[in-house]
Amino acid sequence: MTKIVHCIRHGQSTFNAHFAETGLDPMHPDAPLTELGRRQVAERAPELRVHSYELVVTSPLTRAIQTTLGLFGDHPASPPIHVECLHREYLESSCDVGRAPGFLAQDFPNLSFGHLNEIWWHNDGEPDERGFVTEPTAILAERVGQFRNWLAARPESLIAVVGHGTFFSHLTGQQLRNCEVAILEL
Repeated sequence: MTKIVHCIRHGQSTFNAHFAETGLDPMHPDAPLTELGRRQVAERAPELRVHSYELVVTSPLTRAIQTTLGLFGDHPASPPIHVECLHREYLESSCDVGRAPGFLAQDFPNLSFGHLNEIWWHNDGEPDERGFVTEPTAILAERVGQFRNWLAARPESLIAVVGHGTFFSHLTGQQLRNCEVAILEL
């Protein structure tokens, strides 16, 4: 049986907007969506409503959760939403530094974060001058493989995954724009 996974990149974040303008990291840890990002989500949602998703998997980064809730909060299939950190973004910028599960649960009380470690983003090594640890590409590659295996082992045949550009480019081979969808067959 073929498993279909719709990989959906989050809407524009405050980091994306600032970086596009200046080329500089604005130091926005766990950057949320911008107004444009929320509009991108609202524009994409009707297209996704026609699919009978059995599961939605979201990264624990705020911009992905906001995108997930905007796309699937009132989806007719009412798919369960699972928070998973395996497909978090490759940590190379401030926006890729997450927040502890307790803080996420305060902002998103209808989702479960109790299964996440207190620090679920990459933090192994010496922080750089910006104060965080850049993730080695070998660890990213390992996570991509682990996530692909995790998806393959799931019983569902149609899954939506809301996540991030660099991670998805390694998973699908496609560079996605904000709120763009790539289809992965497993």
